[in-house]
Amino acid sequence: MTTNRRQFLGLSLLGLAATAVGCGTATGATKTLRYQGWAGQVTPPELAADLGFLQDVKLQWVGNTISGPQDIQSAATGQVDFGGAFNGAVVKLAAANAPITSVISYYGVDKTAWNGFYVADGSPIRSPRDLVGKKVGMNTLGAHSEAMLDIYLQRNGLAKDDIGKVEPVVVPPVNTEQSLRQGQIEVGVLGDILRDKALARGGIRKLFDDYQLLGAFSAGTYVFRKDFVERNPDTVRTFVAGVGKAIEWSKSTPRAAVIERFTKIVSDRKRNEDPDALKYWTSFGVAGPGGLIQDRELQLWIDWLGSRGDVKPGSVKPADLYTNRFNPHANGKG
Repeated sequence: MTTNRRQFLGLSLLGLAATAVGCGTATGATKTLRYQGWAGQVTPPELAADLGFLQDVKLQWVGNTISGPQDIQSAATGQVDFGGAFNGAVVKLAAANAPITSVISYYGVDKTAWNGFYVADGSPIRSPRDLVGKKVGMNTLGAHSEAMLDIYLQRNGLAKDDIGKVEPVVVPPVNTEQSLRQGQIEVGVLGDILRDKALARGGIRKLFDDYQLLGAFSAGTYVFRKDFVERNPDTVRTFVAGVGKAIEWSKSTPRAAVIERFTKIVSDRKRNEDPDALKYWTSFGVAGPGGLIQDRELQLWIDWLGSRGDVKPGSVKPADLYTNRFNPHANGKG
């Protein structure tokens, strides 16, 4: 059964309200951070740990996630110590009174790291209005890709009723290309590694991408529970500094050397993953130095969610959602 966007958002907000009421807590000071990874990928914290940038802080992998909203809900409920997601998901979670705070940006959009909305070469879809009544496959609803789709449609003059007839559907990223080629969806969102592999095979064309839409920007942040931060400020400070240093290392190191390091990390952790797709990696896409967070990177999504009625206008402000106080780049010491 396909879950539509309104059903998903309604279920999510019910779950977030429950999270705010009955969330678990981490206990005691800790130097070991539980987290979820992504299959076949190396995250900035994993890179930081491998490079030795986390000092005495250790990472404990507890499994893989399939979406940012799930990852930060796990952090809010205490199942993991930190999680990362698209900033719009962070806004929704905070608006539901979940006790979280963002501490560093970890992914974004730039001229090499972006998500494209693709159709088959023979598709009649050529314009925004052609998307009315069509299925658009993406990794999760209510997150980055759906936001990009809505902004694209709004900016091209589609009325709210017509936008509501465009149907975002959940398709695992590794299956998006196949679903598009088999006609199960009319449009598929492909980013970075999966995008470049699909383009190498040919037979698809881009309708638009998020870099064309909004330019370079950091799009997602790592969050901790506020009580965890209060009990473990030194651990969070080491984490943020180390992850920021790893992000800058990836920017200043030749791409081939970064990919070589990623490949070794994936091989050494022995999770039965295919490292072949890593050769297509280009960038984490983080805009601010060392992952510094900016108000506008959250205000954009506060406005978007407010326009949809998903967040009450004025219920959250960017300054309430994040802190840069643990980031050495905030005072120029990065």
